[in-house]
Amino acid sequence: MLKNTLNGIILIIFFAGTAFSQNNNPTQPAIEQRAVDLIHEKQFIFKDLNKNQKLDVYEDWRQPLDQRVANLVSQMTLEEKVGMLLINTLNAGEKGKLTEGAVDYIENQKMTRFIFRNTIKNNPVNSGAGNGFAGVQISPYEAAQFMNAVQELSEHTRLGIPALFKSNSRNHMEIDARAGINEESGSFSSWPKESGLAATRDLDLIADFAKIMAEEWRSIGLRGMYGYMADLSTEPRWYRVHETFTEDSKLATDIIKVLIKNLQGEKLHSKSIALTIKHFPGGGPQEGGGDPHYAFGKNQVYPSGNFDYHLAPFKAAIDAGASSIMAYYGIPVGQPYFPNNVGMAFSKGILTDLLRTLLKFRGYVNSDTGIIGERAWGLEDKSLDEQILIAVEAGTDILSGFSNNKQILDLVTSGKLAESRVNLSVTRLLKEQFELGLFENPYVDPNRAAYLVGNPSFQKKADLAQRKSIVLLQNKTKLPLAQPKGKDTLKIFTMGMNTDLFKGREWSNYKVTSGEYNKAKKETLSSISKETDVAIIRVQVTNNAGSDRRFGGADSTELDFLSFSEMAKSRSWRISPSLEDIQTVMETVGAEKTILSIDFRQPYVLDEASGILNAAGILATFGVSDAAVMDIILGKFNPTGKLPYALAKTSAAIVKQAPDAPGYPEEDTLFPYGFGLNYK
Repeated sequence: MLKNTLNGIILIIFFAGTAFSQNNNPTQPAIEQRAVDLIHEKQFIFKDLNKNQKLDVYEDWRQPLDQRVANLVSQMTLEEKVGMLLINTLNAGEKGKLTEGAVDYIENQKMTRFIFRNTIKNNPVNSGAGNGFAGVQISPYEAAQFMNAVQELSEHTRLGIPALFKSNSRNHMEIDARAGINEESGSFSSWPKESGLAATRDLDLIADFAKIMAEEWRSIGLRGMYGYMADLSTEPRWYRVHETFTEDSKLATDIIKVLIKNLQGEKLHSKSIALTIKHFPGGGPQEGGGDPHYAFGKNQVYPSGNFDYHLAPFKAAIDAGASSIMAYYGIPVGQPYFPNNVGMAFSKGILTDLLRTLLKFRGYVNSDTGIIGERAWGLEDKSLDEQILIAVEAGTDILSGFSNNKQILDLVTSGKLAESRVNLSVTRLLKEQFELGLFENPYVDPNRAAYLVGNPSFQKKADLAQRKSIVLLQNKTKLPLAQPKGKDTLKIFTMGMNTDLFKGREWSNYKVTSGEYNKAKKETLSSISKETDVAIIRVQVTNNAGSDRRFGGADSTELDFLSFSEMAKSRSWRISPSLEDIQTVMETVGAEKTILSIDFRQPYVLDEASGILNAAGILATFGVSDAAVMDIILGKFNPTGKLPYALAKTSAAIVKQAPDAPGYPEEDTLFPYGFGLNYK
């Protein structure tokens, strides 16, 4: 009995010595608990997460990370381990209330990771839609309360493993947000879209963006992101170009490194936003421009042999310490990583041989949402069990959009999936939660969230980025407009703009007439005064989403329609205001007195037949406010933006160009990559 006691004492001393040899002066981290007791040891405080009234290694923040993880894994049941491999959408109900789905996910499915999709608004409109895929609108305060409630529920579980919430991007000015793709900025600071950030060519400003984004996300409890996309915009027909930064591999690499440094840090810590860089090994070179959310876009092709060109930003992300990597749905046709006839998340050649062996990735692989069942390209004839086994054995660690614990549990208990393989994924996943400090304090202050999210100082910096992102494509001596002085008046006709902008005293010398009308009410474009001094039209292009294209994009038969003339005649493209209205305004006011501000979600074709190029001035924007556009037009801000991708002269040039290659031959180029005028 004495011998056993002495051994126990020696063991305690050994562990204590190990902890203090690694950190001789440990600093007490912030500790907050809601459902467990605290353990006091000397001057330090710990959480009794497994409720056994003693300090376990995984509860001891002084211990080395690997030892904490190993200790927790050793205490987990198989069902708890399997729960770590699941991640699915978990939204708040109205006013941030906890839902029955949350209880099921945490208590029954044993899940610890969730995708948060609610739009955050200071004055939310409650639709009563409940916990759907997109979720209802909630306030920053309510979002923080909801995530705290989920953390408290998680703390109540047997081992008290904290939850980790992730989100798609939600800090960009987005006119067509789609759940599962991105979220509208709502109350968050509203920056230009990714291509707009690239157009600024200002890495310091992008670093500021990342720091502000991190503060806003942390304030409501978001600690992980499905993003950013390191994919390249070499295929203009691919509708997800609007989430990419650029066609240029070097610029994308530089931006991704800045984002990782300023969102995660040199290594993950208690203030990091952990990134899941997507979509490995580079979405973008989609065959025919189709997206692999849909069967017609399941192939990725590299006719120009540019696989490594697309891979480069991901290699940089891995070297910079990306916490997680998301593989795309697409099939890497013809690539020397086998099997190359199945989606990336099912290919051992892609996830193990390339990602882990060649690129030395040490984080975890997060599948894209819905690879099991819905988008198991190349494995459509396989059962769900077979798809799960192939994905996990290929190297996928966590299945997005999947939340059936029993199905994976049965695979393990039947011997089809080795528990050792599950342990490997669990170990990788737990490291992130420990490094983020969630085991010590996963809670946030709702009051702080209420005043911090989207505060004026954050938005001021975002407004600067919007202005720096605008590219002046064409200027036939009209810009900047001379501002009226004294009793002079400038008569402006607008379309696609909110005329509330012009109600302030500073606009007293401007007479602004809006051409907006409601077609649904059978209204038509009103008469336009021929005394108009200038027409300013903001042009937006979106897609009419059918039930078979809920994530966005054009109909498969209309992917090639990127010119304004073609889009105007199509079923699945929508130009607002219509090309007919744009042409009418230009004919009435005069093309020489018309300024077009075109929002480029994809590299559209400004074809001659459309008459777009006849305008006196053309601005390319990538998600900016009316105020930002007017500051450029009036010369209050000198345009400095540079195109993040080339613009082709014709749709035929796009179809002819290889989807993995940037730019076009000179004879097919309207505006090259990097083009942008200024006021000299």
